Amino acid sequence: MLMLLGRVLVFVGIGGGLLILGIDLWMLAQVEEQVYPDKETVAYSDVALVLGTSRTVNGVYENPYFTHRITAAAELFFAGKVKHILVSGDNSNLQYNEPLDMRNALIKRGVPDSCITMDFAGLRTLDSVVRSHKIFQQKRITIVSQEFHNYRALFIANYYGIDAIAYNAAPPRGATLKTTLREYLARPKAILDLYVLGTQPKYLGDKINIRV
Repeated sequence: MLMLLGRVLVFVGIGGGLLILGIDLWMLAQVEEQVYPDKETVAYSDVALVLGTSRTVNGVYENPYFTHRITAAAELFFAGKVKHILVSGDNSNLQYNEPLDMRNALIKRGVPDSCITMDFAGLRTLDSVVRSHKIFQQKRITIVSQEFHNYRALFIANYYGIDAIAYNAAPPRGATLKTTLREYLARPKAILDLYVLGTQPKYLGDKINIRV
């Protein structure tokens, strides 16, 4: 009996792994032509959507994911590839404010404050992408994040009929196994949210006009 149960668990594990791999490959195939690693080849959009992440690791060390996203967004702005930057992230408590941190970092890079809009309700990738369209009224955006993240963000944008491309921020020198595994699991979750659960952003609200 125990041997049979062990075999069943092995087959379930293999099946689950193949399913996750299949979803991963399908998602990448759907959006790979919308991803740009070189700013010189990026097509113009009025607005760049920078996806949020923590400014530091454990409140102490600089988070390279954050730093590289800010660098990439500033590169697009100064190359004339976008006119405005929408920074979207989590602001779930008074001690944690991703959009404000991103805004401050962009200003330090020389981006004018008038060219930055903050979205404080980008609690997850789906929220940030959908709110860029439903709240901030953007029909075309350039998403800025690391490559592994951009694929999922673009897939969500495509589902909602948003004309989107993505610019890859540089990856950290050594991406952690935890980050990689989390993304592999996040992609099937995105499929579930879109096609089964119909998940919507936690917060919507009044429309906000971005002047560009």
